[in-house]
Amino acid sequence: MAKPDNRADNVEHLQQSIQHTMQNLHEAEDYLNEFSSEISSQEREQIEAKNERRKESIKGFREEVKDEAAHSQE
Repeated sequence: MAKPDNRADNVEHLQQSIQHTMQNLHEAEDYLNEFSSEISSQEREQIEAKNERRKESIKGFREEVKDEAAHSQE
């Protein structure tokens, strides 16, 4: 038998994911600011690309939070 869909803590989990992703984003930006002259252009590009993916993930998480808020009002 399938478990019922318990969405009670989805927003909390999404908020944690947003915070974690933002922390990683800021740490990577700090790393680039501090060590950009010491790392290869390839490594810099990889970090920048990963940060772009993080930004997209944060947008997606925020959309999911909105969806969850709408669902909880139903």
